[in-house]
Amino acid sequence: MQLLRASTSEPVEGTPIHGGTEVVPQLRAGLLHAETLVDIRGVVPCGIQEGRIGAGAPLAELECDPSLPEALREACRLAASPQLRTMGSLGGNLLQSTRCWYWRLNWPCRLHGGDECFARDGEHREHAVFANDFCASAHPSDVAAALLALGATLRTTRRELPIGELYRVPTEDDRRTTTLEPGELLLEVEVPPCDASVYLKAMERKRWAFPIVGVAAVRTGGSTRIALAGVAPVPWLYDGGIETATPLPRNAYKLDVAKALVHRAVAALQTV
Repeated sequence: MQLLRASTSEPVEGTPIHGGTEVVPQLRAGLLHAETLVDIRGVVPCGIQEGRIGAGAPLAELECDPSLPEALREACRLAASPQLRTMGSLGGNLLQSTRCWYWRLNWPCRLHGGDECFARDGEHREHAVFANDFCASAHPSDVAAALLALGATLRTTRRELPIGELYRVPTEDDRRTTTLEPGELLLEVEVPPCDASVYLKAMERKRWAFPIVGVAAVRTGGSTRIALAGVAPVPWLYDGGIETATPLPRNAYKLDVAKALVHRAVAALQTV
């Protein structure tokens, strides 16, 4: 395997790597195969300025910046251990793969091109309760949910798009979970101002675990926007329609957790 250093944002043949907290473990586990790694730290912006965040900015920098909304800062703080937050970039966190153990153990599930979602009839306590017909994996990014609630916009090497359009629920004819094309890099995230925001998270441990349920709530003007982490194959914009959920036999408890956290988050907005 060779490592190349990108000097421009023009496409370079190979697998891009920035902080390495996602790519390196997948290489070791045999989930990702690459003859060439392309170091993109020289071409992906890293700074934070007036609501614009470089996709290469480490989570540790975001959590400490008082100019950013509280929901985003808290989501970054709760996302991982201090070591991982120092190394891991914003872009890498948004593009991280599912934590579904069947996928991580390289079972021939639907995301690996197979014809079965093993979680549906297997162990699925931490899996999706929304949009889980084809694939029951749950998106693990706290930060993505916060940015979805904030109505953030992304800039890539090819286009600008709302953050919700970065993700897609996998289907039979397209197993991808993002809309990025080959060679397309995430460069920047623009976060609009808000009046108040909060991020709450339920997890297996008190610190540094992936979300069982994460809730981001944002108040702007007279409206409140809520997004959830850990409940669907993509970050989930919540409109109060809990009746659209399709929980599996052993993860219906997530709905009670989600409702409780949404209630607490909305109440917290009133005190900010």
